[in-house]
Amino acid sequence: MVSEPRQAYLGLGGNIGDVVEALRHALQTLDDHIDAEVTAVSPVYLTPPWGIEDQPWFHNACAEVKTSLRPHELLELCMEIEASLQRVRDQRWGPRTIDLDILIYAEEQLSSDTLTIPHPRITERQFVLQPLSDIAPDVLIKGKTCEQWIAEQDWPPLNTLDLAKDWWKAP
Repeated sequence: MVSEPRQAYLGLGGNIGDVVEALRHALQTLDDHIDAEVTAVSPVYLTPPWGIEDQPWFHNACAEVKTSLRPHELLELCMEIEASLQRVRDQRWGPRTIDLDILIYAEEQLSSDTLTIPHPRITERQFVLQPLSDIAPDVLIKGKTCEQWIAEQDWPPLNTLDLAKDWWKAP
């Protein structure tokens, strides 16, 4: 663990089963962890598949987390949450119940066999940049803000699900 809590941004998504419930469970599990606190969550977007197009559309969101976990420890926690929700890793970019990606971790730049921060394809993906912009429009990614990256694209608008502002919290 690090001594002071650090700010991290996570991308969440899925397209199998009750995805909103899986996203909710993942966020609540993160928030319940002693070394993590979910401080902001974007709306949920319905997005076309990326990579492999012949599959159901995805539900995507982003979350801001304050954590005293180091990047690899946070990755381990995310993978444990994915496993608890029956995430199967048998096809890259294929269907999944849940996916949790560390997009940004403080100002860290990291590249290892298991983790790259910032996420290597963050600036190419509308399903990441749009929800991230909802909670952190001025966060810097490779020298530009999230909003600047979006402004450079010619993407069609994304649809959000009609959910309450704090959709991820337990009723």
